[in-house]
Amino acid sequence: MKPLIEITTVPIQIEMKTTNAKLEYARGTAEMEISREKGGLQIKSRPIKINIDTFEARNSLSPTLARYLDQNAQKGHQAAYEATATYARQGQLLLQTQLGEELVTQFAEEAMMKDVKTNVGLDWLPKGGAEITWDPAEMNIRYEMDKMAIDWKIGEGSFEFTPGDIEFTVTQRPDVVIKYIGGPIYVPPSADPNYQPVDVKV
Repeated sequence: MKPLIEITTVPIQIEMKTTNAKLEYARGTAEMEISREKGGLQIKSRPIKINIDTFEARNSLSPTLARYLDQNAQKGHQAAYEATATYARQGQLLLQTQLGEELVTQFAEEAMMKDVKTNVGLDWLPKGGAEITWDPAEMNIRYEMDKMAIDWKIGEGSFEFTPGDIEFTVTQRPDVVIKYIGGPIYVPPSADPNYQPVDVKV
């Protein structure tokens, strides 16, 4: 007789997925800022400077009132000194015991020559020349180079660790499949078209 039932078992099915651990390094960023300061060239030149002072020359031609009074005062002092010296010299001669015609003649000649010297009126004008001075030429050159500044900004790197992982997935659950593989069952059995009566001997 053939079996009427077929039993099939379905095993469990598991899928395993693993992820390895990893260590990642993130590089630091670097920024650079460049600033420039412009220089320049400066040239300062001063030519020679001539100074001409004609004060004394102009005063000799047309003196100011203060200079005129000062000159006359000096002339008065000079005349007084000269007269004092003349009278002193003549007095010493007069003290001598012998007075004669020669002494009187000498006094007359000295007085006449003095008048000639003082009343001639010859003079050089202007008495003084112009005073000339000068300041030397000057040149200053100032050069300044361009300035460049570089500023670095560096960020530190960082490490990132990712741990490992194991993932289990049940893709098929276990099961038992029972299947009837026999033919149909008739009730009563005589309804089976292939029914064959069973001989029963008494």
